[in-house]
Amino acid sequence: MRRIASCLVAVVITVCCCAVGVVGAAAQTLTSWFGFGWFAGCSVDAVTVAADLERDFAAYGQTQIAHAVTIYVTGADLGLSERAVVIATATAMQESGLRNLANPNHPASLELPNDGTGYDHDSLGLFQQRPASGWGSVDELMDPATAAAKFYNALVDVDDWETRPLTEAAQLVQISAFPDAYAKHEETATAIVEGVTARIDCDRAAGSVISAEGWTHPLPGHVVTSGFRTAERPGHDGVDFPGTKGTPILAAGSGVVVKVRCNAYTASGEPYSCYVDGSPEVRGCGWYVEIAHPDGTLTRYCHLLSEPDVTVGDAVAAGQVIGEVGSSGRSSGPHLHFESHNRAENPSESSATPPLDFMAARGVTLQEYP
Repeated sequence: MRRIASCLVAVVITVCCCAVGVVGAAAQTLTSWFGFGWFAGCSVDAVTVAADLERDFAAYGQTQIAHAVTIYVTGADLGLSERAVVIATATAMQESGLRNLANPNHPASLELPNDGTGYDHDSLGLFQQRPASGWGSVDELMDPATAAAKFYNALVDVDDWETRPLTEAAQLVQISAFPDAYAKHEETATAIVEGVTARIDCDRAAGSVISAEGWTHPLPGHVVTSGFRTAERPGHDGVDFPGTKGTPILAAGSGVVVKVRCNAYTASGEPYSCYVDGSPEVRGCGWYVEIAHPDGTLTRYCHLLSEPDVTVGDAVAAGQVIGEVGSSGRSSGPHLHFESHNRAENPSESSATPPLDFMAARGVTLQEYP
């Protein structure tokens, strides 16, 4: 798997005070989210969330919950899934009790914001990462967001980390003397992550920024992970944006809906339901929508979760919700397959154009996964 550079994280810190020092809490602004919901333009107040969740999780104080919010925001900013955030949260619960621990073996750490002191070898911070083992500098490991990014960076290098048991995935990152200890935190970590999600302040319109040309991103905050007609997929006539099931899909531009269809069938040609997840063995686009635009072009949106929110003949505005991310048809997981065509009539392989170029010409940048 690709390694995610920790420099991608941009976290705005709020500050709380406690008896042992100044503690960096969590980011207030969530941006560039993909694969973990539709949170572009959304925000979370770490102090408010920590105060709320402290009542639900008595074993953890506000400072500790604020660190959990930082772990959450960091994972989201890196485009990772909820599963990754749960693994990271459970790991920090086991390693440090969600405390940013200094260590007298690194005297400089005692001068940095911390929640107390630990004494295990030269381990530091939320994840008890060791400078001697190459995890990073003292300054880096004592910064909760950077420490979390380093954990995620190592996690995504673990083969099949998303499908492994939590304690196994965590152990392959941490190499702990207690490899099974992470499992007992999974239930609480999951509940904390769900609690943060429930408290995100998200006006759905805020994620939809309309360009001067009148166009917008079809899945705000998400990035392309599979490109247009790549060497690996020369027949791929669009781009793919991974996303969580139920994430709203937006009309990229104003126009008229010209097609709404379930297109799914088996290799032998038998019909396949669009109301269930597909697979790489299924054929077809699943539930999909086509919109004809005033400039004579067309956009196509595939693999929707269920029957779309629009019908043929509907006039739609740029940024209007037309359906939700799903995995119907030929799909290996929830995502939006997005196509752009230079003609609205009889769109085909010959009319497909690179969506990144198509949208850039209309004032919208579709970012690719680094």
